[in-house]
Amino acid sequence: MIKKLVSDKLQTVILDYFKSKGLDEEIKYSLEIPPKNIDADFALNAAMLAAKILKTNPKIIAQEMSDIIVKEMSDIVEKTAIAGAGFINIYVKNSVLFKEIQEILAQKDKYASISKNNKEKILIEFVSANPTGPLHIGHGRGAAIGDSLARVLKHLGYAVSKEYYLNDCGNQMLVLGKSTKIRYQQLKGEKIDFPSDHYQGDYITDIAKNLVVQNKNIDEINFKEEAVKDILNGIKDDLNNFGVDFDIWFSESDIAVKKDGAGKTEVDKICCDFENKGFAYVQDGALWLKSTQFGDDKDRVLKRSDGRYTYLASDAAYHKNKFERGFAKLINLLGADHHGYVARLKSCAQMLGHSKDALEVILYQLVSLVRGGKPAAMSTRTGEFITLKEVVDEVGKDACRFFFLLRAPDSQLEFDIELAKKQSNENPVFYVQYVSARCNSILRESRKRKNLKNDADLSLLNTKEERDLIKKLCSFYSMLSLCEKSLSPHHITAYLMELADAYHRFYEACRVLIDDAALSSARLKLISAVMIIIKNGLSLAGASAPEQMYK
Repeated sequence: MIKKLVSDKLQTVILDYFKSKGLDEEIKYSLEIPPKNIDADFALNAAMLAAKILKTNPKIIAQEMSDIIVKEMSDIVEKTAIAGAGFINIYVKNSVLFKEIQEILAQKDKYASISKNNKEKILIEFVSANPTGPLHIGHGRGAAIGDSLARVLKHLGYAVSKEYYLNDCGNQMLVLGKSTKIRYQQLKGEKIDFPSDHYQGDYITDIAKNLVVQNKNIDEINFKEEAVKDILNGIKDDLNNFGVDFDIWFSESDIAVKKDGAGKTEVDKICCDFENKGFAYVQDGALWLKSTQFGDDKDRVLKRSDGRYTYLASDAAYHKNKFERGFAKLINLLGADHHGYVARLKSCAQMLGHSKDALEVILYQLVSLVRGGKPAAMSTRTGEFITLKEVVDEVGKDACRFFFLLRAPDSQLEFDIELAKKQSNENPVFYVQYVSARCNSILRESRKRKNLKNDADLSLLNTKEERDLIKKLCSFYSMLSLCEKSLSPHHITAYLMELADAYHRFYEACRVLIDDAALSSARLKLISAVMIIIKNGLSLAGASAPEQMYK
């Protein structure tokens, strides 16, 4: 949390400097970790921004600011240096870095977990796949992103709930029931053709076989309900094996089918409400939402001329329900093919009296699976796609979760199955987990030595490799803040691979178990800190930190 410490103190110092120059306007400067080729801990651009307003040489401003920073922040800053057109490079005292290592060792899995003092509740809705078949790898990517984002936000002190929206209404459910019934009839010996527009996967036959075993009369079976129940149980099992659990399972039936005493559903009521408030109008027998008033490219249909509601009507009622349950911030994960839906949902949120920022929509791209450089074969079970279960069964949960987080949600992801199974440094999750295993191995070996000290002197850690590793450990909070700001947990995997790089450079340059007991003890403390941060990061990614690598 070094960056936060520096940033918080800088804010006061820079604000006072700006005021001394008569600058009352807000200047949005940035404090960044510089590129690897820059030998500094942080780079500050405030001098260049102020110079533009003051019409002064930025290097003069930078020198004045540097002198003040060194004086006012002497407990943190060792020195500063002016670079380029007026950047201020800041060098933190080693004692500050060592103190942060002690914080990691003391707080362990609670490190960088701070209270936001924010009582507003956040609801993250993700996966929400229709219960018409097993989860595919696209759902898996959404599950990994949503669950890890929730873990990060919880770690940062937010009150977060995870929700799965069960689309158990509509024509798709009717077709699912009909598909199951026809397979049931075929298994009973009836000669019936199976329609091409029905669900073709073998899983439909499996559901029908289970119903045959029950030996009920065909009139006693609600095929739609039985199919939904069977598929939903499979979805829950797949998610559980993937390390994803939901706090809430919300059924569309509760808003689209269930009626109040007046015979109205929640969908009925919100459409009437929108119309009464002037947010909807009737044209050509259909009810239209005035979504263009809130940034959409055209108005959208809520209710068709034949009386059937659209998905948007159900979603409007659903999001109204979310807000009514006390959630102040809604985060939805949707496939990239829903990009045109974002403006409509935000329009509904604003019509409900909330800001458009009260609803955030994360769009994620599809996953392409390859094996040996070639597209992976389709699933024999579904006949249409590769299931999440198949991939998890083959490569394991840890690799699957880690690979799904290797890219930002809006970037396409190529998942190399053979790479994910490799037990070598080519495999990113193996590369990171190996750090955990090696740290544990070193610590196990150290326990056999009796001359090591508990009160290690961390000031003995003075090589470049040691300092680089410490700095990377201390940037864990900055990584979490980046995940929070971008609403993307892919920064976790990038950070862990960079940390693994720093560790391996340290390991090659600095032997840990040596005759110098004092230096060995200090390096063991550093190893312990690495092990804690690696474990914390992998946990946020939904993966494990093994004590020894599998064979």
